[in-house]
Amino acid sequence: MPDSEVNVLTYHHNNARTGEYLSETLLTPANVNTDNFGKIGFLRVRDLVDAQPLYVAKLVIQGLPHKVVFVATEHDLVYAFDADTFSPLWRTSVLGAGETTSDNRECQQVTPEIGITATPVIDLQIGPHGAIYVVAMSKDGRGRYFQRLHALDLTTGSELPGSPRTITATFPGTGTGSQGGRVVFDPKQYEDRAALLISKGVIYTTWSSHCDHEPYGSWVIAYDASTLQQASAIDLTPNGTAGAIWMTGDGPAADDAGNTYLLTGNGTFDTSLDTKGFPSRGDFGNAFVKLTMRGGRLTVADYFTMHNTVQESERDEDIGSGGIVLLPDMRDASGRMRHLAAGAGKDRIVYIVDRDSMGKFDASGDKAYQEATGLIGGMEFATPAYFNGALYFGAYGDVLRAFPFANGLVARSAASQTKTRFDYPGTTPSVSANGVSNGIVWTVENSIPAALHAYAASDLKTELYTSNQAGTRDQFVNNKFILPMIAEGRVYVGTPTGVAVFGLLK
Repeated sequence: MPDSEVNVLTYHHNNARTGEYLSETLLTPANVNTDNFGKIGFLRVRDLVDAQPLYVAKLVIQGLPHKVVFVATEHDLVYAFDADTFSPLWRTSVLGAGETTSDNRECQQVTPEIGITATPVIDLQIGPHGAIYVVAMSKDGRGRYFQRLHALDLTTGSELPGSPRTITATFPGTGTGSQGGRVVFDPKQYEDRAALLISKGVIYTTWSSHCDHEPYGSWVIAYDASTLQQASAIDLTPNGTAGAIWMTGDGPAADDAGNTYLLTGNGTFDTSLDTKGFPSRGDFGNAFVKLTMRGGRLTVADYFTMHNTVQESERDEDIGSGGIVLLPDMRDASGRMRHLAAGAGKDRIVYIVDRDSMGKFDASGDKAYQEATGLIGGMEFATPAYFNGALYFGAYGDVLRAFPFANGLVARSAASQTKTRFDYPGTTPSVSANGVSNGIVWTVENSIPAALHAYAASDLKTELYTSNQAGTRDQFVNNKFILPMIAEGRVYVGTPTGVAVFGLLK
């Protein structure tokens, strides 16, 4: 099997969602400049690439080894490309017979069609050659909508045994979409926006609404990666409404123990708590949520929400607009080891929670590990990155900022920041480095034309490269959902018609 350190098998490069690619030996601050680096290819596909491309460093296809880039599109197509020649190796449609992709459901966030929006995930151990998992939306001639989980062979694109699996779910509750005391997952009301996650042999799918078109709830639906049998399902607002899981396309994160972490959007939160400090009716809108699989059932193990969570949801100032990052273990000032997670949303506060005791809800004041106001200069619609002791945020209308940690706490001011401000939706950075050496922070600017930026990770004032420096040579069309993916000397950026490939010119 390929070396896992050089593969990119999931969103933002790892299950902690830190955005780090730490096996980069070709790209350095010395050679990433307009003379030596630029656009070297384009992987042309049909329709929007809203999902991050994925990468396997060595895969034998038709008897020959290939470096392979995987691309999924809103036309319900999945492609495999040779990363060296840019030639297509296979293409698969995951539409059912007689079906089309979904219409935009009267929401302009994904338009004109909805197919595969969430970043797929790859498991190299499944089936004879490994599998790529995708969730695809479609509809038939009778106006019925479907969400399906597909497991495709990495070398051929063919469906693996048990694939596809139509996604259905019910959960006890009397909230929106309920029937006879159970809430029912309605496929037409949802979009799989956040990236897929594989953890401990389980695939996690999480669900957002189309804009805020009700009725909708807060679904997490899990499947066995080997069989595609449903493992468990939970609605995080079963007796209320909303709580969509957007996270700007960031996937739920997982720790080594298999706990899963995510952020929910504006929705019902029960301020009446039970004896353990949990919402009395099980509604977790606008919150950090920690899930665990207990006895084959998804259960909320812990959570955090702010003291004014109801007011924030009413004002649409939820934390769920941004992504989550699990930070590496670090010691606080007393020497105690902390296991932390970070996130921010529309209230412009950076929240750091202790994953061992997240803080729950307290109307008298927040119990998060750390809350930092004034760090970011805009609403967060992106996912932060972490590298070498610093957290990188690129909020809407703000510069990209680097915040170092000391004694387990994030600094109250940036160590460095870019000169460029990033319009909506801000920017999700990724980081390439060789261990902790030659760190480069990569971002995409959603402008016309779009721009790929490269900054020295040690000082964001030092811009190494931007794709608009060389006239039209390196330019590409913008796509607000995408982030840079780095693998073995190349940087891949999704566009409305394919993937732009950047690398060394000589």
